[in-house]
Amino acid sequence: MSKKITIIAKYASSNREGFETRTFTLAREFVRLGHQVSLFTSDSNHLASSFPKFEKTLNYESVDGINVFWIKTLKYKKTNSIKRVLSWFDFELKFYFLGRNLIDAPDVIICTSLSPISIVNGIFLKKKYKKPKLIFEIRDIWPLTLIEEGGFSPYHPFSIFLGIIEKIGYKASDIVVGTMPNLKQHVLEVTKKNSTVHCIPFGVTPLDYKLDLNLYRKDNKLIEIKKKLDNKFTIGYAGSIGLSNGLNCIIELIKEFNIRDINFVFLGDGGLRKDYENQLKEYKNVFFLGKVKREKVKYYLNLFDVLYFSALPSKVWDYGWSLNKMIDYMMAGKPILCSYSGYRSMVNEANCGFFVESNEKIKLYETIIELSKKDRKLLDSIGKRGVEWLIKNRKWEKLANNYIDLF
Repeated sequence: MSKKITIIAKYASSNREGFETRTFTLAREFVRLGHQVSLFTSDSNHLASSFPKFEKTLNYESVDGINVFWIKTLKYKKTNSIKRVLSWFDFELKFYFLGRNLIDAPDVIICTSLSPISIVNGIFLKKKYKKPKLIFEIRDIWPLTLIEEGGFSPYHPFSIFLGIIEKIGYKASDIVVGTMPNLKQHVLEVTKKNSTVHCIPFGVTPLDYKLDLNLYRKDNKLIEIKKKLDNKFTIGYAGSIGLSNGLNCIIELIKEFNIRDINFVFLGDGGLRKDYENQLKEYKNVFFLGKVKREKVKYYLNLFDVLYFSALPSKVWDYGWSLNKMIDYMMAGKPILCSYSGYRSMVNEANCGFFVESNEKIKLYETIIELSKKDRKLLDSIGKRGVEWLIKNRKWEKLANNYIDLF
């Protein structure tokens, strides 16, 4: 039976805007499965790079059968700026006064973070129409992420405000959906009661990971780095290079054990990149390549023997992960080495990698040396388990059906 689904998601964009978000992909799948979807989103989004120039405050277009309502919202450049938070409020106020009047009695309302305050508008809509199921979708746990990784005090007024919104949202929702597998534990800790919580993680479109060999052969930067790696055992990292990424352990490890016969490649940028480069400038086997366009990341990952993930210990990780980066890693068909203390998922389920507790430098060194001695065919066979597991369990079509089953 067809459902009318309203999605309120400040951060939703398609490939046209330079980055397709999970929300847009799921909305397209809902339409493909016969449902009517109205998506309210904004043109202020640090994940995407280019938006149409809208003249009106509220703009409508049909995209792949989705009724998309773009709300012109305050722009910001830095993700940790006050302007980003003001942009959240700008979006919600404009939705309240303009957008909600365009909604046709929905059967389902999905309010999805990264902006957690969308749930307030969801509650208003539920009261107005009475019958809809209200789903609160959590992709970042606020205010926990702000406290654990942003350095805010739990008693900061903004932390308290977000905590109140979070608690109200959990209690008022019919269903809480999290991208992380252990969110139910967090909701229980916040509300002190059992709630209906389900995990619908990030998914994969296998065709997106197909390599174009012609491009691979013509890209001068890829050719250059491949020559520098010189067929030596290589550990690769892709992602941000900041404090919370926990790379200090492997940087210190390279220096302390004076590792020069194993390559280390770091893709990405961040506040600690220059410092790490300076610390390792004498090491000809360590490469910092800077930011790489998302569509080219898969080609670089293909050059490495083992892919590295690390994170500082944080209560955020107690509830698990569902990371686009981990999907990129697994679809590369390479074993994954995780320096991580938290709830484990994906890599252990697929049996395609190895875990070492965060900041366990000696154990990490021993594991790296052990992996460097393994036959590359064996490493490839371990990596392929990740590809097979994702295709079996995380295709978007399957996840969309799982989501619809909740309705």
